[in-house]
Amino acid sequence: MISRREWLYGMGLVAGSGVKVGSPINIAAKSAATPASLELSQYEPRSMLHVHESHVEHSKFPNIDFHTHISGSTKSEQGIELSPDRTYLGTPQELLAVMDRKNIRAMVNLTGGYDNGLAEAVAKYDRAYPGRFYTFTEPSYSRFKEANYPKLQAQAIERAHRDGAHGLKILKTLGLYLREDVTSGTLVKIDDQRFDLMWDACGQLNLPVAIHISDPVAFFTPIDRFNERYEELNNHPDWSFYGQDFPSNADLISARNRMIARHPKTQFVALHVGNFSEDLQNVGENLDRFANMSVDIAARVGELGRQPLTARRFFDKYQDRILFGTDATPPR
Repeated sequence: MISRREWLYGMGLVAGSGVKVGSPINIAAKSAATPASLELSQYEPRSMLHVHESHVEHSKFPNIDFHTHISGSTKSEQGIELSPDRTYLGTPQELLAVMDRKNIRAMVNLTGGYDNGLAEAVAKYDRAYPGRFYTFTEPSYSRFKEANYPKLQAQAIERAHRDGAHGLKILKTLGLYLREDVTSGTLVKIDDQRFDLMWDACGQLNLPVAIHISDPVAFFTPIDRFNERYEELNNHPDWSFYGQDFPSNADLISARNRMIARHPKTQFVALHVGNFSEDLQNVGENLDRFANMSVDIAARVGELGRQPLTARRFFDKYQDRILFGTDATPPR
């Protein structure tokens, strides 16, 4: 018995077979040419294309990068920032040099922290270079167990606004990392009512909420030969949210939607194409449902590029509700 492909080789019907019609099939010769197994990490294919390659170094129009990370917490544990103190990934001068070269008018630093850390970041970037940097604040999860946390967090938003914050950033900490005892216990859901006062405070102060709730859908499926991000997850198995007590991507989106529905006066930017770039129909349905929701394209250009016709229709329809973002960290 021979396979259909071997038969096609024998008939000379497969490109590159080098076999003429009517020639006998030499299975032994074919088997001898079979290459040895190759580790995926060692695979470095070279393109066979002969075509002009364009390198666009400077955007035609000035842009605002809505999704960057200039700073981060000096102390984190199990995906949860536990300190307001900041560590900086690039000086203003280093960033401005790149921004001017690329025609980036402004950068939004989503991870500006809270309390004194936020005030420091705002002074270091926003106030020192007006119009070039905009810093967002973050929740203080280290105080989550305190009985009056809802009120404390709402007050923290008011302080952040006074300190110069331009919005609130929610990392996927909420929904995938934060637990009842902060780093242990049951996962806290995105629509937990203890955060209602925080969402309302953002609405009252006209502070947009940039919310990241999930990762690519493949991160919620088994790391096996069917997983389209196998190489990525094989190299970083800790990025997987499959199994244990993690919710599914669908559950996370449902919880987010329930929360958005409860707070119609607060503006939400669902990052990474609404955290469902693999299903633009679903994202569009949510945009139709929630007038207070927008999305950005950060770190999902690859997903959009492999569905060009669907992506174009999506961009045409929602062009005034899609923000440009890269998810970049300095010095890139």
